[in-house]
Amino acid sequence: MTAIPRRVTQRDIARLAGVSQATVSLVLNNRADADVRIAPETRDRVLRVIAETGYAADPVARRLAARFNRIIGVFTYEPAFPSGSRDFFHPFLLGIEEYAERAGCDLLLFTSAPVVDGRRRIFHQDNRLRLADGCILLGREIDGAELHRLNRDGYPYVAVGRRDDAGGPVPYVGADYATAVGHLVERALAHGHRRLTYLSMGTRAESSEDRRRGYLAASAPAESARDRPAAADDADAVLDDLLADGTTVALVEDFATAVAVERAARRRGLTVPGDLSLLTLGDPTSPVPADLVFTGFHIPREEMGRQAVEVLTHVIDGSASGIQQRLLPCELVEGATLGAPEPAVGRP
Repeated sequence: MTAIPRRVTQRDIARLAGVSQATVSLVLNNRADADVRIAPETRDRVLRVIAETGYAADPVARRLAARFNRIIGVFTYEPAFPSGSRDFFHPFLLGIEEYAERAGCDLLLFTSAPVVDGRRRIFHQDNRLRLADGCILLGREIDGAELHRLNRDGYPYVAVGRRDDAGGPVPYVGADYATAVGHLVERALAHGHRRLTYLSMGTRAESSEDRRRGYLAASAPAESARDRPAAADDADAVLDDLLADGTTVALVEDFATAVAVERAARRRGLTVPGDLSLLTLGDPTSPVPADLVFTGFHIPREEMGRQAVEVLTHVIDGSASGIQQRLLPCELVEGATLGAPEPAVGRP
């Protein structure tokens, strides 16, 4: 049998380079002690031996010269793989994996976090954050107290989605929901709509607040611009409210609610967009079959994942200039659910 080659150690590197093991450790950690100065030629010799032997430190050992084990953690506040959510999270994970591969990094998915009060928590007695050089955070709502602790501890992380309320700035890569919703409102106004209703999910997540902000800013010229929560399982009551108000276009935050309202309208002999226009404000968070292509926008989920890893690698290696915060444009979808308002909408 062929013998399994022994792992190269720091002691081996020191022997081959003709230096002490302490010198190898200083070179690997890219620093020098106050009383020790490493000559450039000595540092070069150590690095050359490291490259020639293919030496790699253990994951639990001190960081390499760039303090980078090339392990990136991924933490999801909602389970990423159940059938109800995997279609939404999948593009984020594809983008994360693609850029991690490009950067030569391995991914470590943190799955042991317990659920406390209905939500997963990063910090618990057995958390293993330090196994990774930094972490990507995924979730519709991320706990502000945990972001504050990450900031306080100086742990490198990047949130997917705009975040605030963390006791300091949060590095993130998000979608520019406010601009995308504003463009949809402008299109509705250009079609002649003057009575608008925003059907929200009733949450205070930053993504919801950004959508609402874009809606309110762009709908100033409208005769009426309401905002009310709505859910798919209450579609008939929602439709009753829209018709009673004389709403001609509804902007719907939750895709499943838009599908349910359209079906409720069809059951009553109404048409979309003939009697009521419906605009969707993002992609489905769970699989929902639809008979129409809804006018709205797509979230750049893969690109958000890619750029989140890019930003994180810069945070880890120290090359980031200040707190990195990026908002990416959403892709408008023409769809078939926006039309000119009909005067019959809202009549008894």
